Amino acid sequence: MYADAPAGRSAAPVPLRSVAGMEITTTELGLAARVQNLSKTYGAGDGVVRALDDVSVGIRRGQFTAIMGPSGSGKSTLMHIMAGLDAPSAGRAWIGDTEITVLRDTELTLLRRRRVGFVFQSFNLVPTLDVRGNILLPFDLDGRRPSPAERARIDGLIESLGLGPRLGHRPHELSGGQQQRVAIARALATAPDLVFADEPTGNLDSRTGREVLALLATASREHGQSIAMVTHDPIAASHADRVLFLADGRIAADKPRQTAEQISAHMLSAEAAPVATAAAAVAR
Repeated sequence: MYADAPAGRSAAPVPLRSVAGMEITTTELGLAARVQNLSKTYGAGDGVVRALDDVSVGIRRGQFTAIMGPSGSGKSTLMHIMAGLDAPSAGRAWIGDTEITVLRDTELTLLRRRRVGFVFQSFNLVPTLDVRGNILLPFDLDGRRPSPAERARIDGLIESLGLGPRLGHRPHELSGGQQQRVAIARALATAPDLVFADEPTGNLDSRTGREVLALLATASREHGQSIAMVTHDPIAASHADRVLFLADGRIAADKPRQTAEQISAHMLSAEAAPVATAAAAVAR
């Protein structure tokens, strides 16, 4: 397991040591979530596929992290395991200081509901609920009403996202951008430890996509929200404070904020490397 470098600098591997046999916690590392020696395989025998291969990485508190990589690199698998939506074949995962890889299904469900937010490409709004109902859905599923402090937070989100005039509308009465704003409000409503965004601009036009990315960046910068976004889009990733690049199930690079051009160049060079290696092998 390695400690993350301060924001704005490349991550340098620093071995973590326990003190008097006590394990250093995720909170002490300044992380919202982390995985240690994480592996995930599918299939068996000759047909085995290794989606993740001994990955150790953390998501920093209050930071917007983009996770990138070509198809099959393991980026979606990493997000699903970190979010408690999938189980690893080996290794450990934490959200905050809670190790989720040892939780039962019921415990995982409660943890996701209370401490994790999700923003999906397909919005995943409930069509029979209006905007207010969709935003309050995590509380309804938890069988409780928002506290006064939570209500004030939700009202602030509604105002900042420009959803006030739309509270009585149902999803089919909203544009794609408005639906994604509702999804962001729902994800942030419970002030979760971490928000996972899975290709959140994939179904949006470029202008609306930029607005959504700006909202996520603002949530991180101004409200201390921890956000991990899986994307294949260099422009989307350029809004993040940090970019993790995966290749063949491993962390290939960990970079501070990058321009879209820098990200594209890195992706192109990463994709070209296996081709060059294969060509050299044929030449030999």
